[in-house]
Amino acid sequence: MEKTDAIDGKVDEASSREGSVCGYDSLHHLLSANLKPHLFQEVSRILLGLNRGKGLETISLPESAKVLSSGHDFDLQAYCFLADKELLREPRIVRVGLIQNSIALPTTAHFLDQKRAIFEKVKPIIDAAGASGVNVLCLQEAWTMPFAFCTREKRWCEFAEPVDGESTRFIQDLARKYNMVIISPILERDVNHGDTIWNTAVIIGNNGNIIGKHRKNDSGQNHIPRVGDFNESTYYMEGNTGHPVFETAYGKIAVNICYGRHHPLNWLAFGLNGAEIVFNPSATVGELSEPMWPIEARNAAIANSYFVGSINRVGTEVFPNPFTSGDGKPEHADFGHFYGSSHVSAPDASCTPSLSRHRDGLLISDMDLNLCRQLKDKWGFRMTARYDLYADLLASYVKPDFEPQVISDPLLHKKSP
Repeated sequence: MEKTDAIDGKVDEASSREGSVCGYDSLHHLLSANLKPHLFQEVSRILLGLNRGKGLETISLPESAKVLSSGHDFDLQAYCFLADKELLREPRIVRVGLIQNSIALPTTAHFLDQKRAIFEKVKPIIDAAGASGVNVLCLQEAWTMPFAFCTREKRWCEFAEPVDGESTRFIQDLARKYNMVIISPILERDVNHGDTIWNTAVIIGNNGNIIGKHRKNDSGQNHIPRVGDFNESTYYMEGNTGHPVFETAYGKIAVNICYGRHHPLNWLAFGLNGAEIVFNPSATVGELSEPMWPIEARNAAIANSYFVGSINRVGTEVFPNPFTSGDGKPEHADFGHFYGSSHVSAPDASCTPSLSRHRDGLLISDMDLNLCRQLKDKWGFRMTARYDLYADLLASYVKPDFEPQVISDPLLHKKSP
């Protein structure tokens, strides 16, 4: 069992494993341990921003949550985003949780054993969220299974299940127990439409009811990745649910699944529909996307004046049969390291430190949703946007006879005398 120094987050070298940052749980811990306090404070100001002019405050969590974290070896962090006090509105504090985890058994194990082991692994983390009073909790993309879409082997489709299937029933019990809204991203099997498979987030209400679902992503906006080992189009279709926002007991939430974060208009659509918190459950590896990870969601939170919860799984998943992806690289049996680093971004450009790069984890954030409108009032991004011009350009762009608006220098192609 890996042990982490509680003071600086440094992993003991004897137990360090793949995925740490030079032996540290995260970049934040590396900087904290190796910079003088005044330098670390200034670096944090630039990297993480400020909330109401100060760094984020930590939240004191109940001892029962800490015991679960220690006993089941998962990273546990908690922070608070504040808003200015208003005269006509009370604060709207929502406690949000993000869970990242590795798979529990080798991919060679029986599929049912793999799935049940993941349930068993995730439950104590959900229990810690419940003990901590989390109102809205989001799990990672396709949390019930290994991220086997790199293999292009169809047998992994067995993990797909109906929206009201086993994983939903499991989560419904916990949602009722803890009075908590839970977003459960699964591989969905649509038995009413020819067993079509979708990458779906099921939104379960705090009473254990199914509020609705969102499929990655809407038809006509091809948000299914075809990059390197990401062969997801082999398994499921582009979604057909639009950009829904779900009004819950704790605010208006939306789910921008994984690859959708690379599309600014995707983020915009959830904002136009009134989202206050957008979750981005993901599965992405370091070699491909890590430099983008701290940037895209944070930019979306700023541009659209809402909170964003970014979740990425952890660990290296090795599959029984080597595969290639037509990119000239030798065959290999793993996708690469899922680097975790889940975090929360706020509309004022502040964000939490990330969870561990290689350990399971639960990140808890208190957020005053009043901050969303306060930042709209401050910056006026929504009011000053020119949606009419954007709409005209997009309407023209999708036509076959589109001509880009380019004005060339008349002397650019003039022949010399």
